[in-house]
Amino acid sequence: MNDDEILGHLLEIEAEAAELVNDAQAESDKRLAEAEKQNRADYGERCRRETEKLEAELQKIKEQAQNQYRQELEAYHEKLSSLNANTSRFSALLGELVMRDS
Repeated sequence: MNDDEILGHLLEIEAEAAELVNDAQAESDKRLAEAEKQNRADYGERCRRETEKLEAELQKIKEQAQNQYRQELEAYHEKLSSLNANTSRFSALLGELVMRDS
């Protein structure tokens, strides 16, 4: 083989190597894009599940707070209802106070 043939052969090998590198890069880019797409989908699913879990917990806490509020309000109403209101004494005191200021 003469120098021209060797140089031509080396250029062919270099062209083939460049093509292999380009193909490998394209395959790598494709796999990375697919992996990123899958990771985004997985992340979205995890976020959706966690959001549902947190919303369920929030709803439970709200219901507990509403029940506690309702119970405390009922207890307060019962306490007020159990108090003996002496309306005649209150009216007399009110009358005295009004007459004193007049």
